[in-house]
Amino acid sequence: MIDDDQSHSDGLSDAQVAQFIQDGFIRIDRAFPLELAELGCAIMWRDIPFDPHDPTTWTKPVVRLDGYGGGPFEKAANLPFLHAAYDRLVGKGLWVRPDGLGTFPVRFPHPEDPGDLGWHVDASFPGEDDDPDEEHDFSTWRVNVTSRGRGLLMLFLFSDVGEFDAPTRIRVGSQVDMARFLEPAGEAGMSDMDLFEMGSDRPVAVATGEAGTVYLCHPFLVHTAQGHRGANPRFMAQQSLDIREPYQLHREDGAYSVVEISIRQALWGDSRS
Repeated sequence: MIDDDQSHSDGLSDAQVAQFIQDGFIRIDRAFPLELAELGCAIMWRDIPFDPHDPTTWTKPVVRLDGYGGGPFEKAANLPFLHAAYDRLVGKGLWVRPDGLGTFPVRFPHPEDPGDLGWHVDASFPGEDDDPDEEHDFSTWRVNVTSRGRGLLMLFLFSDVGEFDAPTRIRVGSQVDMARFLEPAGEAGMSDMDLFEMGSDRPVAVATGEAGTVYLCHPFLVHTAQGHRGANPRFMAQQSLDIREPYQLHREDGAYSVVEISIRQALWGDSRS
């Protein structure tokens, strides 16, 4: 795995792009300042019904926090280096500027099953039967081969995450299997997928790192949460980078983004126009 230890002033390297196409993700160390991570955690602790200094009060394995926009969250997602990375992977002008880092599933050391484990990809658009005037049932949302609605899956570590601190598990290279699985469903895509075996023969990586680390992931990367066996709560945002239009797999000018290239390679070896 390539860890980015440079100042990021030059954007993503060709080696990082190649790794993204092969593995489905890249890890960027020190992608945002530790000060932003600390400020963000302080804000989130105000919304958690536990005492940060008393583990006996940590009575649930996971607390889901939503709606974190502005302030350190917006700044962390919009540093110039990350904008350059979005341009390189998704395509310049094709992604939507994040206004924050929405959802944080904060995980605590706890013996109970958190109830949200399972290999999956994140759905990105509602089905035809979804009523826009009703509360969304995200279990019915869909994914298609052009990744309508989602440009990237992004993991922002706001706390240090070691191997026992509930790091997200990733099936390395599983975006290839997923693209081939989705193609027959066309634009309609699929929902409620059982992905227990999807990419099960591939290596597994874990999203560890110091606070300030960011993982930029292919939208088809198969991943799962896991229980916390460490000592300190894990603060990590699992955020989508939205796109203005679905990825295009047949461009007359051949000007494909990195994600488009990766999907084309999975389907056709990038030999089909």
